[in-house]
Amino acid sequence: MAAEPSTRRAAPPRAPLSPPRSSSAAAPASGPVFTAELCRDTDRFGELGPAWHELYRRSGTATPFQNHSWLHSWWLSYGTPGRLRVVLVHRGTELVAAAPLMLVHRPMPVLVQLGGAISDFSDVLLDDGCADAAAPALAKALADTARTAVIDLREVRPGAAAERVVACWQGPHRRLTDSTCLELPAVPMDELVGRLTSSRAQRTRAKLRKLDAIGIEERMVPEEEIPAAVGRLLELHRLQWQGRGVTPEHLSTRFAGHLTRSVPQMAERGDAMVTEFRLDGKVVAADLTLMSGLLSGGYLYGADPALRARKADVATMMLRNAARRTGESGRATLSMLRGTEPYKQHWSPETVRNQRFLLARPYLSPALRLLAAHAAGRGRAAALVKRLRRGGG
Repeated sequence: MAAEPSTRRAAPPRAPLSPPRSSSAAAPASGPVFTAELCRDTDRFGELGPAWHELYRRSGTATPFQNHSWLHSWWLSYGTPGRLRVVLVHRGTELVAAAPLMLVHRPMPVLVQLGGAISDFSDVLLDDGCADAAAPALAKALADTARTAVIDLREVRPGAAAERVVACWQGPHRRLTDSTCLELPAVPMDELVGRLTSSRAQRTRAKLRKLDAIGIEERMVPEEEIPAAVGRLLELHRLQWQGRGVTPEHLSTRFAGHLTRSVPQMAERGDAMVTEFRLDGKVVAADLTLMSGLLSGGYLYGADPALRARKADVATMMLRNAARRTGESGRATLSMLRGTEPYKQHWSPETVRNQRFLLARPYLSPALRLLAAHAAGRGRAAALVKRLRRGGG
């Protein structure tokens, strides 16, 4: 995950909210009436928490990165005052759709989703109970908000709610491919091992026996201890990658602040958990797992380098814990999130490619084409660099 350029500055005086306005694209005259609201105020965004959480629970395709606690905390750490653009759609007093956006200039005006590079998925929220009607209402509200900006929705998981909005978008749009993610079924560890070739399964069982022989104990951290546990996790992560090219953002103060704020709130609602692994009474590894109704994913872990000296396979230890916890929760998917690292490929996961959607009003077609060409050029350059590193032609 790459570092992001924005920094947090003192918030300006609270500006009045845009008044709710009727969405003419909401539904037929006999159907439900929707109103749209544009939230540009940090305090108002924070106050949306209860209604947002209810909508989040009613949005079956939502991932942990659409959780209000995650997004609001991210904005406090990474947001630029004056750039917040959260589009809301209400049916009566009930929030039924939301798109968490911010305005950037690249150099043209672009609306991007909150969460940035430290979030593996992005999406809008649609109430499953009225998604067919709420999607066009949200599309119209987005068009009204965008005006002279192109909307750039990155890291959209296949089947996400954003696909419904794109399907009813009245204007030019473009679909591009984005990051690659890997996923496993939420089954017990024995079944995951059974998916492997016989020789690889044999080696994996030996690693599991070695972990048991070392005597590492797992402990799910209670909610009240999570802030301190997040600090230990980040320190272990730093030690694990010391001298080996750690992602710089993971060592930043703003990243630590974001996790320390968001994870306890998410854990309180069952949307996050921190597991610590102890050896001889000392915490030697820690793992942060984020969860939604759809999936569970290991977001970040750290391990004492001393475990390598004990020949403990940390990745296998983390996966065994994740598989058990995900299975116990009843979720269907164990996501390994973005990246195709060799230790992930070891488990024969399913490859899932995120999507990128560019949306614009008709008179912004040239800007959309320019942004799409720039994205495609960067994609080709990244692929070339990857081939060169692998020794390809």
